[in-house]
Amino acid sequence: MHDDRLLIEGRLRRVLDERVRPAVHPHAVPLEVAVWHAPGEPVPVAEGLAAAYSPVRVGESWGAPWGTSWFRVSGTVPAAWAGRTVEALLDLGFDENMPGFQCEGLVYRPDGTPVKGLNPRNQWVRIGAPVAGGESVLLHVEAASNPVILDYHPFRPTELGELATAGSEPQYRLARMDLAVFDTCVWELVQDLEVLGELMAELDVASARRWELLRAVERALDALDLQDVNATAPAARELLREVLAAPAHPSAHRISAVGHAHIDSAWLWPLRETVRKVARTTANMTALLDDEPQFVFAMSQAQQYAWIKEHRPEVYAKVKQAVAEGRFVPAGGMWVESDTNMPGSEAMARQFVHGKRFFLDEFGIENEEAWLPDTFGFAAGLPQIIRAGGSKWLLTQKISWSQTNSFPHHTFWWEGIDGTRIFTHFPPVDTYNCCMQGKEIAHAARNFRDKGVASHSLAPTGWGDGGGGTTREMVAKAARLRSLEGSATVRWEAPAAFFARAAAEYPNAPVWVGELYLELHRGTLTSQARTKQGNRRSEHLLREAELWAATAAVLVELPYPYQELDRIWKTVLLHQFHDILPGSSIAWVHREAEQTYAAVATELEALITTAQRALAGGGGEGDGGADGDTVLVFNAAPDERAGVAAHVAAVPRAPEGRSAVRPRAEGGFVLENGLLRVAIDGRGLVVSVYDLTAERETLAPGAAANLLQLHPDFPNMWDAWDVDRFYRNSVTDLTEADEVVVAVEHPQAVTVRVSRSFGRSRAVHLLTLAAGVRRLDIETGVDWQETEKFLKVAFPLDVHAERYSAETQFGHVHRPTHTNTSWEAAKFEACNHRFVRVAEPGWGVALVNDSTYGHDVTRTVRADDRGTTTTVRLSLLRAPRFPDPRTDQGLHRFRYALVPGASVGDAVREGYRINLPERRVVGTVAVAPLVSVADDAVVVSAVKLADDASGDVVVRLYEAHGGRARTRLTTAFPLAGAVACDLLERRLIGAEVDLTPRSDGVELRLRPFQLVTLRLARDPG
Repeated sequence: MHDDRLLIEGRLRRVLDERVRPAVHPHAVPLEVAVWHAPGEPVPVAEGLAAAYSPVRVGESWGAPWGTSWFRVSGTVPAAWAGRTVEALLDLGFDENMPGFQCEGLVYRPDGTPVKGLNPRNQWVRIGAPVAGGESVLLHVEAASNPVILDYHPFRPTELGELATAGSEPQYRLARMDLAVFDTCVWELVQDLEVLGELMAELDVASARRWELLRAVERALDALDLQDVNATAPAARELLREVLAAPAHPSAHRISAVGHAHIDSAWLWPLRETVRKVARTTANMTALLDDEPQFVFAMSQAQQYAWIKEHRPEVYAKVKQAVAEGRFVPAGGMWVESDTNMPGSEAMARQFVHGKRFFLDEFGIENEEAWLPDTFGFAAGLPQIIRAGGSKWLLTQKISWSQTNSFPHHTFWWEGIDGTRIFTHFPPVDTYNCCMQGKEIAHAARNFRDKGVASHSLAPTGWGDGGGGTTREMVAKAARLRSLEGSATVRWEAPAAFFARAAAEYPNAPVWVGELYLELHRGTLTSQARTKQGNRRSEHLLREAELWAATAAVLVELPYPYQELDRIWKTVLLHQFHDILPGSSIAWVHREAEQTYAAVATELEALITTAQRALAGGGGEGDGGADGDTVLVFNAAPDERAGVAAHVAAVPRAPEGRSAVRPRAEGGFVLENGLLRVAIDGRGLVVSVYDLTAERETLAPGAAANLLQLHPDFPNMWDAWDVDRFYRNSVTDLTEADEVVVAVEHPQAVTVRVSRSFGRSRAVHLLTLAAGVRRLDIETGVDWQETEKFLKVAFPLDVHAERYSAETQFGHVHRPTHTNTSWEAAKFEACNHRFVRVAEPGWGVALVNDSTYGHDVTRTVRADDRGTTTTVRLSLLRAPRFPDPRTDQGLHRFRYALVPGASVGDAVREGYRINLPERRVVGTVAVAPLVSVADDAVVVSAVKLADDASGDVVVRLYEAHGGRARTRLTTAFPLAGAVACDLLERRLIGAEVDLTPRSDGVELRLRPFQLVTLRLARDPG
């Protein structure tokens, strides 16, 4: 019997490949083909249709990298085909193993109406069903010759990822341009045989059902005349009818299939190409919805809908109609499927604000699920952001990629830092590109971790990453799997329907507390430093622009720039997509990102300047004016500095104390300001940071800080994405200095400059100790010319700590410094926002930064064997060669600061300070804070005018220390009323916000890390 099984399975594969599939299109005639190659970037459809075409033949090459070629195909349906179904088969030169990662096309009718997309698994265009015979056929194909960049074995550095270096060599060769008869019966037979053959392969060898299927398939193959498949296909199908009709067992696992096409908003293609990918895919999906009444398709990312609306309105009209019918489902409620580790608090909130508002405005749909199948781990602050946005569910798949530990649940409650819980599902199918293959369905059922208490899972079904979506073959397989003995059951439904059913079935699901850390792709916290710096700077400029524009609108009636801020936010949110901000896209994407961030900064600086000048009543920046105007400091940070309160413009107070520098006897220098004494040795390394107030040393005995360390960086796979643990096996400490000199000597601040050369690179440090602060400021410039190297900067601290704190959205997380378990050991590279803090009871040290995210914290035995050293290292630069062979080459600047004796509040304050530098404006009028809070544990993260242009002031704040807080919020304007609202600025009913409005402000009580959004109405009187 074993031999029978192998023989029949082998026979089935060959018959399908060599006889049955080719018989789906038994008759074909060639089409006439002509081509026009667009000279540069993609052109409008009308221009492509009207272009001067030249004849081209099948077999000819076409398509320079990133080019666009317009093909015109024409022909006549043979009269003999009358009554048959006819399709055009248009193969641009596809490799069927890589849909979404190569050439693609969008088919148009002569009037410019889009028909459907072409990709390797979707090469057909229906001409008629049936045809009358004699019809003229004329179609145009806008074909994109996107080069193949992804090569898994191994990843190879390529110049194809940048237009300027990609060359002009044709990438493809026309393979087929035919009219063909489509034999529906044979096509259905293919689906029958594939479903049964795939199911058969997954059943136990001893299973009676397996042998029942085997014999049925054998009989069907016997019934086929391999010389005349089309005539004998009906008989073969009839012999399979009974085994296909056998229903699934009542206890079978139940799969909710959701049509899907995860389209990366940029990755191995630029943003402009994603616009076209979305149009191709949605054109296909709306057509498939017309053909398949049971099919349901879900697409996330409001940005992608906005692109279709702007660039392909005809396709968008079909999408809107399908959305209204409930079968094309806007999912997720975010502007893009963003990274969730690195975006700041407000940016993460605005992903939901702009995404959900778009879906509400365009479709009247309120999303209750967050949809992030491919994001590289999830920050612990996300659950309350999801809830604050009006959603309650989360779907992701990526955690199944973890290398070390297998996540213990597929359906569970995820609890964030403030205690908020979100019902969460990881599809056990372990892919967001499910094809309805038998091995996928069987894996989902076997893999499901919640058997016995839950029976439902979800399967996102369709080609993704580069787009394509669900195919008619997948829909046909799903129909056969709706209830089939031996298989899990499959039904199409929207994500919300799945979540509602799953939550009702499993209300007491287990709870996972804290971040959902992906044990993979850790290098994305560092790759492409300029992109990360652009994001961080944009986030803080947006904070300033909203704050000062709102203040100016209320206090001096300057018009509020609603449209400009809305547009800029959407631009910044787009670039937080999970292959842009993480640094895992081609060079083209990151070059454009750098240019975009520069433009964003210029525009935001102008908005800030306009508002500040209007508020100050002066007219310029500088140190004073001829008319005796004073210099005001605008402080956008949430805490006082230099005597200037939060969100205020005032005359700064001179710093207390003095800074001084003197030579160090052993070489180097000593810096002192009455609070700290810092020793820099002859190598330019910091060897002592003594806290004069606490009378204790910050650094570990015999250790040196601000130590640059260089590691080899050649991961096993996924170059720009991954840092593998073995990178630590080799390290070079960069201790040789070219120069150690005093650069600035002034009572208000002293600076030592240290220069180093290493490899083909150079670094310059500026170490500054200012008067009146307990903080060592460091600015590090690097001319980075290395490849496959990892640069870190180390601070070995004389602190005994079993855990440390790292800032995340609206609070901070605690991570262990030890590696007791494999879960802890796997977190050898993690994410922080503005600060990392390690502490003993009563005393801690913070390391704050202006643009880095990746870091590691380790414990080692002190050099004197007395206790442990806790070393904090910031990750500065990497140099992977794929997908961008010149990642981060060139000049960079990093600013960070060491803060001894830092409480959590100090860490929060100094983190904001380094990211929100003070601004000096000449003026005559001090500016009162538009809003202020009385407790420094409560941080205001945003001050703005309401998006509905009502004039209400919206304030977002959170408890930042991890404890209970009670505060009073006061305003600079007469307060008519205050309500708690969600992120979309809608009043919350029955919300858990302890809020008491008063005539002069609002009394608030907050839980640890609680996020609150207030809408403040102004009294017009």
